[in-house]
Parts: sequence; C-alpha cells; structure tokens
Amino acid sequence: MWRTNLKVLAVALIVIGFYTMVAHVIPQLQSEVPEALALTGDVTPEALAAAGERIYSGAGGCVACHGLGTRAPNLVTDQGGEGTIGARCGSRRPGMDCKSYLYESMTNPGAFVVPGFENIMPDMRRQLADDQIWATIAYLQSLGGEVTVTASDYGTSTEAPTGAAPAAAGPALTATTEPLALLREKGCVGCHAIDGAGPPIGPSFDGMGRRLPADQIRRAILLPNADTAKGYEQFAGTMPQTFGQMLSAAQLEAIVQFLAGRR
Repeated sequence: MWRTNLKVLAVALIVIGFYTMVAHVIPQLQSEVPEALALTGDVTPEALAAAGERIYSGAGGCVACHGLGTRAPNLVTDQGGEGTIGARCGSRRPGMDCKSYLYESMTNPGAFVVPGFENIMPDMRRQLADDQIWATIAYLQSLGGEVTVTASDYGTSTEAPTGAAPAAAGPALTATTEPLALLREKGCVGCHAIDGAGPPIGPSFDGMGRRLPADQIRRAILLPNADTAKGYEQFAGTMPQTFGQMLSAAQLEAIVQFLAGRR
C-alpha cells in the first residue's frame, strides 16, 4: 500500500513541477512596458514631447504602422506633400484643432479615417494611460507644429478637448481566449495576413505552424526584436514589444497553439 501511495505522490510532484516550469517559461514581464510618467503642472513642452517620443518610438508600438506609410499615414515624415503630422494636423478635420484631432485619432480612431487607408487602429487607451496618450500627442504636435498640451489635459480630466468628438468609453481588455478575436483585438491582423487576406508587413499567419514550432512562436510574440523572419528585414523593430502585458498566460497560449496548428 505504501508503494502505491509513494507512486501517487511522485506523479503528483512531477505534474506540479511540470506546470510550475511552464509558468516560468512564459516570460510575462520580459517585454517592454509603456513608460510610466510622473507629469507635473510645470513640465515643459519640450520634456513632455520627449516623453511622448519615447512612447511613440518604443512601447507604444506606433511605428509598427505609422512608420511605413502603407497601412497608416506617415507621421514623422512628409505624407502626400502635406508635411509632418504637426504641420498638417490642424487642417485635417474642419473645425477641429490639432490637439483635438490627435486625441480623437488615438481614442476614437474610427471617427475619421484618412482617405486611402483602412480603419485598423485600436483605441490606444487599451494599452496606454491617459498621460501617456497626452505625451504622445505633444510629441506629434512638436513635429512641425506648436505643442499646446497642458497640465489641464493630462491632469485629472479624461474628457475630450474642446472641439473633439466625444470618444467612446475606453474598452476594457477582454477575457476571451478565442484566438481569432484576440488577433483582431490586439491589431495583429493589421500587419499579418490570415486566410489569404491582409498586409505583408509581417509573416503570414497561414502555414505558420509549418515554419515555426510553438516555442518559437511564443518567443516571437513576447520578444519580437530577438529574431527577424527572412524577407521581412525592412520591417525589423516595428512589432510592439508589449504583448507580455497585453495578454494573460491563457490568452498567449491560445494564440500560440492556434498559430502552431495552422499548417
């Protein structure tokens, strides 16, 4: 009898050890987190724009689409002869100043889509705090224009600035583990084709399971800059590094297993 009990205990310890190992293998905190800001009322426009530039170029993931001029307008360089975003944002929407337009674009992007582009941008409140959004707006204004973001914007109020269309309530991250829903919610299909349709900015999800095993798919999601797929070198560094925070362990594994099964 004691031998049977010992065997049961050994099996239980092995199972517990295995799942503990799996939990440690999934590096939920290894990817870059959007910078937490500590803004005060006397912060200078230059300092605010500098903080926004770090978010825009890094963990905000903005360059994944806006640095290419294919899926979304160029912002830091000229687009269609209209100059950088700071020079053209005040005339993009009639009756809406630059700050209002940029705020709407980041929090209610479907309200106005620049002609020639698709409505693929997510509500950035899903991954950025309010002050991070305002710092990013300040950076974009500084690119050829005047920074008008003030403490009253990034303080306690989360209301749209005067002149901006009311933004929809910030959607909470879903608890779904349905992989297709997650790929859409996180904006993955804005760069990766699936079922034969979509942009060629990142490797197609079709046939991914033939090209990569599950552990490499997981690594590519959490540490996108660690490796670059052959043929996509020109887009290296454009994939956001925040999916370790945007996905729960269960959601991450649902996506990994879904993609691994696409052969």
